[in-house]
Amino acid sequence: MDRNSGRRWAALAAMALALAACQDMHKQRPVRSMIQAPASCTDINLSIYFEPNSAAITHEADRLVAAAREQARNCAVTGIVVLGLADAPGSLGANLELSKRRAGAVADELHKRGFTNAEFREGAAGAAGASTAAGADRPLRRRADVSIHLGPAYGVH
Repeated sequence: MDRNSGRRWAALAAMALALAACQDMHKQRPVRSMIQAPASCTDINLSIYFEPNSAAITHEADRLVAAAREQARNCAVTGIVVLGLADAPGSLGANLELSKRRAGAVADELHKRGFTNAEFREGAAGAAGASTAAGADRPLRRRADVSIHLGPAYGVH
């Protein structure tokens, strides 16, 4: 074996050791993915409940809106629909006005929480549908139903 052959063998041995060391390091360190899964931008539906004869946002409602904002964080908000409802007892006019105030209060809260670039549609049902055909009152009508329509936000990381 001549002098150049010895150097080649030494170089090959050094490269083999270096590769083995890299493989050992690779096994020891966790591999982190550089690709993030896309956010799940599915529509959010929630109901915001109120105290009787009230349109004031409760602490629980505030937390629901904050959670919805967090869920929609990496998505494009394409539209928001808020429908205010009322219980059956009371006059039709008063219930309709109360459900309008509830829808407005929820829309205002959504706006405060960062839902600012979306088209809002507000509606009020009053007591319509609050009683069954047999005349029984439907429970838990003191609410506003919210649909937040989401889509993928391109360019958001």
